[in-house]
Order: sequence, then structure tokens, then C-alpha cells
Amino acid sequence: MRSPHSLRNGGGGGGGTPSPHARIPTPHHHFHSTVSVQKLKRFNSLILVFRLSTFCFSLASAVFMITNSRGSGSDSPRWYDFDAFRYVFAANAIVAVYSLFEMIASVWEISREVTLFPEILQVWFDFGHDQAFAYLLLSADSAGTALAITLKGTDTCKVTSAFCVQSTISIALGFAGFLFLGLSSLLSGFRVVCFVINGSRFHF
Repeated sequence: MRSPHSLRNGGGGGGGTPSPHARIPTPHHHFHSTVSVQKLKRFNSLILVFRLSTFCFSLASAVFMITNSRGSGSDSPRWYDFDAFRYVFAANAIVAVYSLFEMIASVWEISREVTLFPEILQVWFDFGHDQAFAYLLLSADSAGTALAITLKGTDTCKVTSAFCVQSTISIALGFAGFLFLGLSSLLSGFRVVCFVINGSRFHF
């Protein structure tokens, strides 16, 4: 006769039937981890797209500005004769170099599933620089816009309209770069919040 203790434990010896309440391993945890990794890759891929867009627009803006010189005479307008246009070129060139570095960091993270720098340093580095360079780009393009509007009523644009048109294109490309850098800043800010709350740059 079996004791009550043996009945509670699903029978005695090695021939007893397992308890109907026994835990059966499931692949749920592994599936959840796989889904999280896939979402992380999609998130990082989106950041990479924004970084690439910022790089392309900022580089194009800098190229349009640095090549904006008309004529060879001393009276011909050149972009470096205007402080605001020099500011536009410098800001976009800096952002283009920064975006190139961030693209490399994003590719590294997607391919190796680890950050280029230690995680706490990476999330704050990205967010801090995104914020600083976004404000730099907005400030430079705003100054360039004010100067471009002023020049429209002067002889500079009346005599050499192509100079003013190319300056306007450069500034517009800079604003497009600012837009994508702002979107990158939102995503890097999300990573900071996740790190502060969960101790990880990303969490689902």
C-alpha cells in the first residue's frame, strides 16, 4: 500500500507516472529572444538609413556651397566672402564626417550585435552628439537663409543669379540633413531612455 506522501509525489519509485502539474519546457523564451533580436536589427537598420540620409544631404550641401564661385574677377561673388555661407559649409562638413562615423558604428552593431564603444558610452555619445550637431546645423542653415533672403534684393543676385540659386540649394540640402539628423536624435534618445530604465539600449 502506498503512503499518502508517495501519492502526492506522483507515485513511488522510478515507475510512477509524472504529475499532470509538472512543468514542460517550452520554446517560448527562445522565441521571444529571437523576436527581440530581429526587432533590434530592424531598429538599428532604421537608424542606419537616417544616418545615411543625413550624410548624403549634408555632404551635398557642403559640396554645393564650396563650389559656389562665379567668375574670376575680384568683384565676382564667392561663398567664402560671406560669414553665413562659411558657417553653412563648416556645419554641413562637420555633420557629414560625424554621420559617416555613425554609419560605421551602426554597421558594426548590426553585423556583430555589439556596440562599437561600451554600451553606456555609446548611447550617451550618440544622443549627445546628435543633439549638438542638430542645433549646429539648424543654426547655420538659419543664418544662411537670412543672408540668402537679404542678397535677393541686392546687385549680387541681379548680376549673378546662379550664385544665389546655388546658395539656396545648398541651404535647402542642409535643412534636409537637419531633418534626418533630428530623426536620428529621436531614436538615439529612445535608446538612452531604454538604457536608463532597463539597463540595456533596447528592450521589447
